[in-house]
Amino acid sequence: MNILSWNINSVRARLAHVEKLLEEKRPDVLFLQETKTDDFPSATFQKSGYEIYTQGQKTYNGVAILSRKPLNILRNALTGDDTDTQARFLEAETDGLRLINIYAPNGNPVDSEKFPYKLRWLERLYTYLKTLREARIPFLVGGDFNIIPEEKDCFDPVLWSGDALFRMETRHLWRRILHLGLTDAYRIFDDRPHTYTFWDYQAGCWPADKGIRIDHFLLSPEIADRVQRCWIDRGPRGWDKPSDHTPIGVDIS
Repeated sequence: MNILSWNINSVRARLAHVEKLLEEKRPDVLFLQETKTDDFPSATFQKSGYEIYTQGQKTYNGVAILSRKPLNILRNALTGDDTDTQARFLEAETDGLRLINIYAPNGNPVDSEKFPYKLRWLERLYTYLKTLREARIPFLVGGDFNIIPEEKDCFDPVLWSGDALFRMETRHLWRRILHLGLTDAYRIFDDRPHTYTFWDYQAGCWPADKGIRIDHFLLSPEIADRVQRCWIDRGPRGWDKPSDHTPIGVDIS
């Protein structure tokens, strides 16, 4: 199974980009984040042979799963807070495997309510994944985590030190999630520093390769034993009027 994940930064603004990716890569499953619509253009991708599953929100957030085979949707919201209406979570199942697509909160500015919300959301994610681990359910979590795990995952750790993506509280929760027995799929195959999935639009970050790695796949032990490849596809970040993120992919036997 080949799975790609991509924060598209508005699916309607980059409809042609998604079509191009599907045509060139033909993934079995595509996770999209930050779709920014409650009226997803499903018909466009159905023509390419994909089943469409979405949890949308007008203007902000939004996640979607495109699949070449039907999926069983289990949840469209992260458990633990019934008052949270932000569209950030979509969980499906196929052949006994849980596929979880997330768009974690950014959390900036840190002196606003956005940062405590980010930490609460990640704590809820930890709690939910813990229940899956205790039940020995095989799962994969992919998407935009809005977490820079280590210094080598950003071009300038000092510059990012006070940012919500790199604050110690955020990285502490990342480690707690990993300590459930999960594996950062990308780091199985590539331990080099300065391999990124996001480059800001400003200050010439893309041409200067001033990026950060914040898009990830985390694998439960059963899936980590079956992973064959995980890679970052830098190509789409260089397309005309691109998303500020680029896709990350994983192959599962």
